[in-house]
Amino acid sequence: MSTKISIRFFDDREVRALWDEENAKWWFSVLDIVAVLTDQSDYSKTRNYWKYLKAKLKKEGSEVVSATTQLKLLAPDGKRRLADMLDYNGIIALGKTFPGTKANRFIEWFTYSDESIDGKSKTKAYALFDSSFINSIEVGTTKGLQQIHGYLF
Repeated sequence: MSTKISIRFFDDREVRALWDEENAKWWFSVLDIVAVLTDQSDYSKTRNYWKYLKAKLKKEGSEVVSATTQLKLLAPDGKRRLADMLDYNGIIALGKTFPGTKANRFIEWFTYSDESIDGKSKTKAYALFDSSFINSIEVGTTKGLQQIHGYLF
């Protein structure tokens, strides 16, 4: 397992991810997602909530629980400890178990929907790449970067 770590932020809350080189996918911290969706900053309360939710989902036969894997992440005490992790599809499924608009906003952010700023920029970037305008840009120069930035934003 590669130790490449990515930290993303949703509503100024940390969402950690680890890159799995062998399977070519990201694994996301379940506790970080639960903390975001419950708006909880207390690690112990978040952990207890996940423990309760995990038992409930397991009882219901949800595949979210069986899809979790454990990988080492830095814990609040500074030590690397095993943490429940889910892949992209698992995080979306987990998000759907939470009611309310925050979960919907989170899923939209997580999936980079076309309505988000990232989604709109991505769409414009593909259009730029497909257009002939890209051929007129001086790639690798400050002017070229300004032209690309101006086109995207």
